[in-house]
Amino acid sequence: MGWLWAIIVGFVLGLIAKAIIPGKQHSPLWLTTIFGILGAIVGNAVARAAGVEATSGIDWMRHLFQLIAAVVIVFLGDMMYMATLGRNKQRT
Repeated sequence: MGWLWAIIVGFVLGLIAKAIIPGKQHSPLWLTTIFGILGAIVGNAVARAAGVEATSGIDWMRHLFQLIAAVVIVFLGDMMYMATLGRNKQRT
């Protein structure tokens, strides 16, 4: 069940990150989901390092760290995807 939640959270975080980033992102949905999962993992690590590992109620700060990490990862990942895709199109 943990993997299912990771995929759902990654999907939602990836879509929110794509909506926040200005302009059009060209990475496919499956890659956006992976970027979102990575954002959740990195955001949890940063939150733990910042001391907001466990709070009572909803962990808003942890979710904020996850979202910020997802935005950065989706942005950089899309740039790398387009650079790779562009390089492959030039070869053919």
